[in-house]
Amino acid sequence: MFLATVNSGTLLIALPNLERALHTSLLTLVWVILAYMVASTVLLLPAGRLADQIGRKRLYVLGMAIFTCASLGAGFATSGTQLIVWRVVQGVGGALVFANAGALVTDVFPRERLGLAMGTNVMVAAVGLVIGPVLGGWLVTYGWAWIFWFNVPLGVIGTVWSWLILHETVRRDLQQQLDWAGNLLMLVGLTGLVLGLSDAGLDGWSAPMVVIGVSAGAVCLPIFVWVESKVAAPMLDLSLFRIRVYSAAAAAAFLNGLARFALMFLFVFYFQGPQGQDPITAGLELAPLAIGMLVASPLAGAWADRKGSRFPAVLGMLLTAAGLAGMTTLQVDSPFWQSAIWLTIVGIGSGIFNSPNTSAMMAAVPPWRRGIASGTRVMLQNTGAVISIALMLMIVTAVVPTMLLFSIFSGLTTGLSAARLAPFMSGMHLALWILFGFSILGAIVSALRGNVDVPTEQVIPAATRVSEHVADRVVRPVG
Repeated sequence: MFLATVNSGTLLIALPNLERALHTSLLTLVWVILAYMVASTVLLLPAGRLADQIGRKRLYVLGMAIFTCASLGAGFATSGTQLIVWRVVQGVGGALVFANAGALVTDVFPRERLGLAMGTNVMVAAVGLVIGPVLGGWLVTYGWAWIFWFNVPLGVIGTVWSWLILHETVRRDLQQQLDWAGNLLMLVGLTGLVLGLSDAGLDGWSAPMVVIGVSAGAVCLPIFVWVESKVAAPMLDLSLFRIRVYSAAAAAAFLNGLARFALMFLFVFYFQGPQGQDPITAGLELAPLAIGMLVASPLAGAWADRKGSRFPAVLGMLLTAAGLAGMTTLQVDSPFWQSAIWLTIVGIGSGIFNSPNTSAMMAAVPPWRRGIASGTRVMLQNTGAVISIALMLMIVTAVVPTMLLFSIFSGLTTGLSAARLAPFMSGMHLALWILFGFSILGAIVSALRGNVDVPTEQVIPAATRVSEHVADRVVRPVG
């Protein structure tokens, strides 16, 4: 978790340097971020399925190794296209890791301590978010490649450590097969939708790539849901959504991804563009967002263990919405303390929401389905994050002149007046209001799941419950 969030933060803060070093287009620059996210998102569900079949430890260790090797290769890229290819490979490794992380934690912690465990996991992610942007600002002074090469020693340690420490603790599901049709439809549909949205503001809705991409998403994603309801071994287990707590928490996780992820992307360019900060300073100014998560996550997890997860999930989304609304008051010359207040509030809201929402989802499913349930959770949140960035880019690029966009995304706005930068600020404020709306909707969805969690056994057939009872008596942890 630490490695992934450090990598995300270092890359975001280095985007202007990447654009100047590799002479990429704006769309290529954005896809350096999106390529990893799309690849990891599409592969999360099959990775969860594979984990249930061949073991979570094996997939986790393999994912760490792939991520490490791809980080080494990415630093040697000589063009934006090569870098995107390596980011796709990184995404494959990331999917194998994150599809299993939540399930591994859930396997070994009792339900009454699961919220604290998930909160600690989110806290470690927040530490990575604090360090990542500052570290990225320092590393790019030695060359942009070091933002990837820095991952290599951490990845080697993580791969060896996970191989030595982790154990298989649940029985494997050997009867299921991979859903190739579902995987292909998800890949084409999500990639097309995100590609179309991210390019719409640059080239217009009538551009061929936009029309083809959005059409692919509109056609393939509904067919994907239909196929998943028909195949014997779906990669997206729709039966899980019969569990009220799981379905509501999953929808809230998707909306949280929509509401929050584009925020760091926006503020990287706000700090380095209109405010004219250098990468190290911009990284430091992003820290309040992660510090808020760092403080709130374990406290919210402990609260959820004692009092339940519904209240903190709703409160977290409402605080996030309040912070996003406050950000719309920021201007080109706003002092740092103003942005720090709103970033801290959003960070606290995210920390309060994430760990209780995650523990509620994972505790609501039977043990042998936690691999696919964990993959589904992260897939939905990542899908929201990918669409969040694409929507933000579409909004901002649609209202900002091309030359001004180039200056802002390259970090070259020194000398531009507030009037010249006004279109960017207007687009940023519009994007923030849309993210605010997603947060309010997430709070409503979290509230609608009710005061009492629905026990998992109410929605699992009796024969399956008997099998679970027998398995619990017979199966022992491995290792």
